[in-house]
Amino acid sequence: MTDRQRFRDVMGGRTPDRLPMLDEGIREEVLVAWRTQGLPRDTDLRPRFGLTRHTEIAPSFDLRPALSRWPTTRADLDSLECSLDPRDPARLPDGGFEGLRSRRHSDDVLLLRVYRGFFLSLGVDGWSRFAEVALQVADDPAFVRRVMAVHGRFAARLAERILREVEVEAAIFSEPIGDPHRPLLSPKAFREVVLPAYGPILEVLTRHGVANRVLRTYTDVSAFLPDLLARGINVLWIAETDSPAVDYLALRRTYGNDLGLIGGIPMRALYEGPEAIRREIDRLVPPLLAGGRYLPLAAGRVREDLPFRHYVAYRHMLEKAAGSVYRYRCRSHRNC
Repeated sequence: MTDRQRFRDVMGGRTPDRLPMLDEGIREEVLVAWRTQGLPRDTDLRPRFGLTRHTEIAPSFDLRPALSRWPTTRADLDSLECSLDPRDPARLPDGGFEGLRSRRHSDDVLLLRVYRGFFLSLGVDGWSRFAEVALQVADDPAFVRRVMAVHGRFAARLAERILREVEVEAAIFSEPIGDPHRPLLSPKAFREVVLPAYGPILEVLTRHGVANRVLRTYTDVSAFLPDLLARGINVLWIAETDSPAVDYLALRRTYGNDLGLIGGIPMRALYEGPEAIRREIDRLVPPLLAGGRYLPLAAGRVREDLPFRHYVAYRHMLEKAAGSVYRYRCRSHRNC
């Protein structure tokens, strides 16, 4: 069984022979810091910790060319559409179509980014532009919805081009829509202004058999989940937040395994050390794994100030907890 099939089995509610263990995408500067703490040079962390290699296919959603000003009238939408041409070869990941085709037989779990998020789509890169968008949403939500419809159609056509060349295990809708504690839109605004843009993308994913539709966000989107599930988003991956309001156990009690989950292990525990790591893994991982459709992972990026010994303890404890649950589940399922 390949890691790609294991990922699909877990997210499909089935029990593979073992759990795929995603990595955190550890950057070189982290490895440099850890080498001063005992990590041997040229060590590959994946075989050391039994990690599953995953690749994110990341097309470009940038405006090409950039607009001199953001759309404020219907006439401006033509310029926006010209800057969002899905046929532009520069939008494809490195290697273009040949690079995509070369991944058809890859052992990596393949994740396709299909959407960059509401605020990033509207060019929010600071307070000034955020204030403009917030006023537009309040004063003319119908116009903002038309702008987002342009982005949605563009993202769908771009995803279509990529999915003609390669199968993926999941599609990622990125939605950095708030701070670690709360979103910056109301549920009503999200439902009426943001979610319609997902529609064309979801239609493409359905046509190409992409069953796992992941919302990766950096805030507490609990209030949005009923609408997201109704639209067809069926996996939540909350990253870069330790908000106490975001508790995967509470989400599982509310939604069962209709909502798949990735992540959830608080980063603060990794910084506090082995005792805190053990407490959080024991609290979260066994019940979530027992319910299915869960991939355990730290809820944030591993940075160079995290002690290497803490990361080693986290990985060993996670492997032990996952192994214990999966040995029991495999004894209970004939497909293992």
